[in-house]
Amino acid sequence: MIGPILKDKVAIVTGGAQGMGAATAILFAEAGARVVVADMNETDGRAVVAGIEKAGGTALFHKVNVSVGAEVDALVRATVECYGRLDVAVNNAAVTPDTRLLSEMDESQFDRVIAVDLKGVALCLKYQLSQMIRQGQGGSIVNIGSVSSFRPQPNNAAYVAAKHGVIGLTKVAALENGAHQIRVNAVAPGAIDTPMLRNALAAMGASEADFAPALSLLGRFGDAREVAQASLWLASDLAAYVTGTTINVDAGYANR
Repeated sequence: MIGPILKDKVAIVTGGAQGMGAATAILFAEAGARVVVADMNETDGRAVVAGIEKAGGTALFHKVNVSVGAEVDALVRATVECYGRLDVAVNNAAVTPDTRLLSEMDESQFDRVIAVDLKGVALCLKYQLSQMIRQGQGGSIVNIGSVSSFRPQPNNAAYVAAKHGVIGLTKVAALENGAHQIRVNAVAPGAIDTPMLRNALAAMGASEADFAPALSLLGRFGDAREVAQASLWLASDLAAYVTGTTINVDAGYANR
């Protein structure tokens, strides 16, 4: 049972309709936050909100394309209009990694991954930070990176570049906003059992048994809630002296 460590906090979770984002939104609501589930997928996003409300939590859904600045601005504005402020954000929205060698890159696919997975995080930071600065009471932002933020993988140059960039954005945002008492950190998940991972395995005709031993010292895929728990700690006052850092939730893969 999670205690109310985010009681009365207002939190945005992008990519909150499924996978790690949904697990994060649900966990944050359990911890007492009023949660805005932000995603392009309205059907699944509203289902997450309904589940939170059924469990006694508070949440709303907002449809957003994080690669478009005006839509991210509208997301933050809608959050403040509904709940009066913004205290916490988890920038999790991402699209499926590219699948080609760099020498065979599909330019449109590359642009899409960079637009959502890197530019989208930058835009979220821009509008979230601006709101928190105006409030003048600090805040906490968690960006979701990946083991690909540290270890290159073949056939997904755009995703690797984007996730490396997320760590860079995290460090710059932390450096620039410490004086405002705004903490910015990152979580780097490894092989987590999400629809994105399952779709990737299906495309390769592979299974968890094929890949888990190579990707995890624990011999299994991680659960989305295990990633959410790292984000919850960073978002809460339990991590009040932590900023500009990255927590790997990868069963030791990045250090192999």
